[in-house]
Order: sequence, then C-alpha cells, then structure tokens
Amino acid sequence: MPSNQSPLGALPSRFRRQRILVIGCGDVGLRVVRTVGARVQWRALTSSPDRVSAFRDSGVLPLQGNLDRPATLRRLAGLADRVLYLAPPPSEGWTDPRMAAMTRVLRLRQPPQALVYASTTGVYGDCQGQWVTEGRALAPQTPRAQRRVHAELVARVWGRATGTPASIVRIPGIYAPDRTGGTPRTRLEKGTPVLQAEDDVYTNHIHADDLAAACWRALWRGAPQRVYNVSDDTRLKMGDYFDLAADLYGLPRPPRVPRGAAVEQLPVMLLSFMSESRRMDNSRMKSELGVRLRYPDVATGLVSPSGTP
Repeated sequence: MPSNQSPLGALPSRFRRQRILVIGCGDVGLRVVRTVGARVQWRALTSSPDRVSAFRDSGVLPLQGNLDRPATLRRLAGLADRVLYLAPPPSEGWTDPRMAAMTRVLRLRQPPQALVYASTTGVYGDCQGQWVTEGRALAPQTPRAQRRVHAELVARVWGRATGTPASIVRIPGIYAPDRTGGTPRTRLEKGTPVLQAEDDVYTNHIHADDLAAACWRALWRGAPQRVYNVSDDTRLKMGDYFDLAADLYGLPRPPRVPRGAAVEQLPVMLLSFMSESRRMDNSRMKSELGVRLRYPDVATGLVSPSGTP
C-alpha cells in the first residue's frame, strides 16, 4: 500500500489523520503547521512551559521533554506516524547526543513511518565556489558542521536499522521578512563590512516558507536515507547579496574590505561563513520532492507579501 494511503478505509477523518511530531518546533516548524493546518494531528516537543499555551493556540499538542535529559523523552515512543526533527545540536562538542537520544527513544516501540532531519549545507565545507550536488563528499570545517554530520549519520543508521525512510534536508541561510532576524537590515544599518569582490564567496539562501514546504514534502516523498539540498535559485556572492538588500531597503551599501582587514574587524562566527564558498544544486529537491519555490530568489523573497521591504 502506498505510504500516503490510509489502511483505515472509510473511518471518520479524525481517525485517519496522521500524527506528526515536530522536534524543535520554532519558526520553521510553526510555518509547517500553519501551511498544513488540521489535515493532520500535530504534536511538538518543548522544554519550556511558557510555550505550552502558544502551541495549543496554534493547534499543536505540546509534549514536555528535554533533548538534553533523555529520560524525559520516553513518552514520545510510538506517539507519532511521522517525525520532523528541526532541533539543533548542542553548541559544543563534535557529536549530537540529542539526535542519538531521540532515535533511541523512537526504537522503543513501533517506529514512525518517516523521519526528516534538518541539517545544514555547512557539512560540505569550502567548495571554492563549485556547484554542489548531494553526492559530494562531506568536508566539515567547523565543530558546528561536524556535529551535523554526526546527526545525519545517526538518523540514517537508525533508518536502515528500523526500515524507516530517514530523509536529510541540507539547509543554507534561512530568511524571511516576518522572521526574527530574518533579513540583513540590522547588519546593513550597522554598516558591517563585506569582502571585496576578489575575496568574496558564494552564499546560498532559502525563504522560511519554502523551507517549510520542502520539509513537509520530504515527510511524504523523501526516499529512504536520501539527502536533499533545500536551496533557492539565487546565484550571488555574499557582498552582492548585501548590496541587493541595501538597494531594496534604501540603505547604504556596506563597505568592501580585503580578507585581511575582515579578520581584524569581524567576529569569528561571521568570518566562518565568509570562509566557505559553494553553489547549491537544488534539482533533486525539485524533481523528487516536487517543490515549487514560491520565492525562487532573494530579490522576490526579501520583500513582504505587500511588496514592501
């Protein structure tokens, strides 16, 4: 039987709605919920009692637990038909014990029908501006990216062991005008410099709404242990991206500096993004998941639905 057909036949719809568990249900997770609505039953793990009422108002059943306290996760075993894992790894170390704990719990009872893990394009490392398909060898250059590589491996090993399709979506920079910190406006207003043209790197993006759509489709169409680059069609270097945003917002373009000066002026985290250059090939996302980008490039996505920045 196809995975998108229910064996429950003509039972009332409330008994046929699949149970979707979102781990790390922040901005993107709630966008998925809003897009899909009540066609499924939503559950979300939360470690914050302050978020319980907000989840309920959104039609999501909150389940309290903490990824850093595995004993609190046992109640999640067998509760979901499909799992969307959007939670980040810890901020330190080389592995992701959170993902390891979650997959152990999911093996305690009947495993879900599908799992989607949200990773990062940072696992590819610096590709010197080359086009990057999902078949490229991984070369993480930071502990942050290495933790994601570990989590991907855990998800795929779990998927093979349980016979569950475990799809990986690799995500670049997420943006949206209605997302907190979701545009370059604040950085532009501060006048933070960017690299001069000869030192600049390619950067990749995805609008939060398109990411939500891709995650949802991966839950249903993702092939077992398959990887998908979830990126838009933008082909810009980082400095050009900030120039474009500045023009859209009517702000001064950022100053351009050589890499040596950037090392002295910019924080380490920002420099790490300026040290990796790649162009993401998103053809598998489109052909296999059937994603049609609502915002195919940042020029259309950096403005609000009303057409204003």
